[in-house]
Amino acid sequence: MRRTKVTVVGAGNVGATCAQRIAERDYADVVLVDIVEGLPQGKALDMNQSGPVVGYEPNLIGTNTYDDTSGSDIFIITSGLARQPGMSRDDLLQKNKEIVGGVAREAADRSPDAILIVVTNPLDAMCHVASDATRFPRQRVVGMAGILDSARFRTFLSWELGVSAKDVNGFVLGGHGDTMVPCVSYTTVAGVPVEQRITSDRLEEIVQRTRDGGAEIVKLLEKGSAYYAPAAAVAEMVDAIVFDQKRILPCAALCQGEYGIDGLFVGVPIRLGAEGIEEIVEIELNDREREDLGKSADTVRELVDTLAQV
Repeated sequence: MRRTKVTVVGAGNVGATCAQRIAERDYADVVLVDIVEGLPQGKALDMNQSGPVVGYEPNLIGTNTYDDTSGSDIFIITSGLARQPGMSRDDLLQKNKEIVGGVAREAADRSPDAILIVVTNPLDAMCHVASDATRFPRQRVVGMAGILDSARFRTFLSWELGVSAKDVNGFVLGGHGDTMVPCVSYTTVAGVPVEQRITSDRLEEIVQRTRDGGAEIVKLLEKGSAYYAPAAAVAEMVDAIVFDQKRILPCAALCQGEYGIDGLFVGVPIRLGAEGIEEIVEIELNDREREDLGKSADTVRELVDTLAQV
């Protein structure tokens, strides 16, 4: 039986940790790609040498070219720049547009049947870049964001209530940024609506902390950003695809009329399986959530419009 082949592009903290989490599952051969000579090779060698201890086969390849990626089943794009001092948002958009577009074209050329998972920020806009570059059907281009944001939301709620995070269910929709929409009305603790356990004022504070979750980590680290939780979120998506789990997960998907959103990648619940996005699941949002999701989509559209001009 042929092992699944997963390519991770970008050997920085996010990409390397994605490669590690997937390798440790021991169901895939992993190719780690980066333009920095020696970086992916060194990290792959280190991870391979962990295999006998942790209990997985040392099947990682580190490389500076795309030759070894041919025939990948899943292509994960984490490569891109963080915003530097003196760099405008448009400058960042232009640079990451070039990087993600180039990677996506390599993916389409060498692995035309792959499912693309986009992680590079600004996430929703980069999904558009990858989709345009590959011309893949919408089922096979998906962005990682909502799982991460939902994990932060669930973590904060579990701390607030002193319960296991496993018993907290909830999800976050919308763009991956300040306008994301934690869906309080669908959030439960062991089946009990969270609104029955936490006051509305305190819930609003937790919602805001969720929106600021990435920024809070950046502030604490001073240099760098989150990577353990983003990598865990990617690995959950890879599991769903490889094992055809049909998971209902919040991910960035190309909406074509769902939720009143057309022609735009935005975070929505999807059914994720072997074919990629098998369904965008439409749920009944309350008036505030629907309004907030519309505003979040408008913010994403502004970013995509800017992207078309840079």
